[in-house]
Amino acid sequence: MSEEVKKNYSADSIQALEGMEHVRMRPSMYIGDVGVRGLHHLVYEVVDNSIDEAMAGHCDSIDVIINEDNSVSVKDNGRGIPIDLHKKEGVSALEVVMTKIGAGGKFDKDSYKVSGGLHGVGVSCVNALSEHLKAVVHKDGKIWEQEYERGKTLYPVRHIGETDFNGTIVTFKPDGEIFKQTLEYSYDTLAKRLRELAFLNKGIKISLIDRRFKDEKGEFIEEHFHSEEGLKEFIRFLDATREPIIADVISMEGEKNDIPVEVAMIYNNSYNENLHSYVNNINTHEGGTHLAGFRRGLTSTLKKYADNSGMLDKLKFEIAGDDFREGLTAIVSVKVSEPQFEGQTKTKLGNREVTSAVSQAVSEMLENYLEENPNDAKTIVQKVILAAQARHAAKKAREMVQRKTVMSGGGLPGKLSDCSEQDPEQCEVFLVEGDSAGGTAKQGRDRNFQAILPLRGKILNVEKAMQHKVFENEEIRNIYTALGVTIGTEEDSKALNLTKLRYHKVVIMCDADVDGSHIATLILTFFFRYMRELIEAGHIYIATPPLYLIKKGNRKRYAWNDKERDEITNEYAGGVAVQRYKGLGEMNAEQLWDTTMNPEFRTLRQVTIDNGGEADRIFSMLMGDEVPPRREFIEKNAVYANIDV
Repeated sequence: MSEEVKKNYSADSIQALEGMEHVRMRPSMYIGDVGVRGLHHLVYEVVDNSIDEAMAGHCDSIDVIINEDNSVSVKDNGRGIPIDLHKKEGVSALEVVMTKIGAGGKFDKDSYKVSGGLHGVGVSCVNALSEHLKAVVHKDGKIWEQEYERGKTLYPVRHIGETDFNGTIVTFKPDGEIFKQTLEYSYDTLAKRLRELAFLNKGIKISLIDRRFKDEKGEFIEEHFHSEEGLKEFIRFLDATREPIIADVISMEGEKNDIPVEVAMIYNNSYNENLHSYVNNINTHEGGTHLAGFRRGLTSTLKKYADNSGMLDKLKFEIAGDDFREGLTAIVSVKVSEPQFEGQTKTKLGNREVTSAVSQAVSEMLENYLEENPNDAKTIVQKVILAAQARHAAKKAREMVQRKTVMSGGGLPGKLSDCSEQDPEQCEVFLVEGDSAGGTAKQGRDRNFQAILPLRGKILNVEKAMQHKVFENEEIRNIYTALGVTIGTEEDSKALNLTKLRYHKVVIMCDADVDGSHIATLILTFFFRYMRELIEAGHIYIATPPLYLIKKGNRKRYAWNDKERDEITNEYAGGVAVQRYKGLGEMNAEQLWDTTMNPEFRTLRQVTIDNGGEADRIFSMLMGDEVPPRREFIEKNAVYANIDV
């Protein structure tokens, strides 16, 4: 950015695109939902503004502070939001930014070349959904401030002091009228996103400080995120629990066709493909043209090298695109000035020009690496050959699964107790551990819309199994057949076709103990690795059976944790009988229906993927070979005993 442009970043750079009358009336249209995810999205919107300043080269430090009252402060050392008069609106540019939806310097191409916030709705939306927001601007030696209530200005921008610091501090408290589910911020959720941003924007220092709690030393909990190597460090972080098969991370950073492209990748000894893609710091979990470009560049370059090496001469079948990506962990990050998003959740990049840019960048990177590292090149090709052989075996196993599905004319699994309703939207299936619990569930269910599929013990750990072993496993075949989905395309042998999905709610129902949690995690790992589309479409749920039945005379109550048990016991005051359920089989059919299966009273936890990279890392850690990181994770989280995927 030129010096002239820097000087001209003023009120005229701020463009107001439209009003914000509907934000409070229809908040979900702007932030996705008004639950936990939407609450945290408010923080990301404010942080996006600071990241944009950093991407433009004007900021290298961002602090995110969770205050005692669950308000959040975001402080950066950027240029400071302009406070001079906006000619069109007739008020300070700061007020325009804070009170006009879509207003901001990022719509002026001279101010920001690219912007992560373009995907969002801006800080004005945060203002509209906050009971109180205060903006303090340090700029050109002066301090300015303005406050708002539910998006409305309390007073004009005012000068409150002098300073030798430049930057913006935004403090907001979400509105309880909007966020009725919770107003409490999760430190871990924010930490995951801020860590990701530090990897994606190397050199920036991002701090997270929680003023609600203190550690043993009496100090506030805080973490500092900073990466000098960017995506290379990100890859090492994601793959920390996997064993690499090459010496180091392969990476590149540069511009192709005026599009900044950054790529990092490594091969490990797993059987899974883990591709993560970003556009302007936005996690594009549905992929898009940049991911297509990566796959094209990877496949063509490795195929050419493998052909020339002569290592494929004895192979009796063709190598497919899948084979080049088995055991691959890769991150693709591009910066696009005018991104076009599509897909179900608007996180799929549609810009066609990006495909060739990324493909060229990846081809050049790999050609150089393979030439300079012949031993690693040979190791990669050997891995590809093994993957091809395994895929060939998996194809036969997969065809066996397909033959047994409903669409192919085969029958349903013998253990499945189906429901009478034919509309998949109205139907739900419970995956239940063991025949005992399965029998109780069959008796307690509503046969009209609830199906039961008992699973025998612990299903296969797919994290450590080759693909053909997964498709040969009887319990997993039964899941595919019961759900009625088809698998495999030329491009992706694991791709799922959901058009014939028989149930729109797939509920994992396991015992509320350690074994039950392990089985639930095994099933979740399978869904994440082989049926991720089901999770992304919102079809996977976890049932929450109670831990205790508390009785006193004719009165009875259920408790889902020790705290609830103690509260009910104290309320009943003496003469109380407490029954601890060791498993679902210990409940009778009526109890299971009342507490866990009846839609009117049950609690189902929907499984979502907020952060694909973090979910990948956790599944790899929990279900992989490395014991120390798993032990450390369990020790840290044992009190809470649940995993937020």
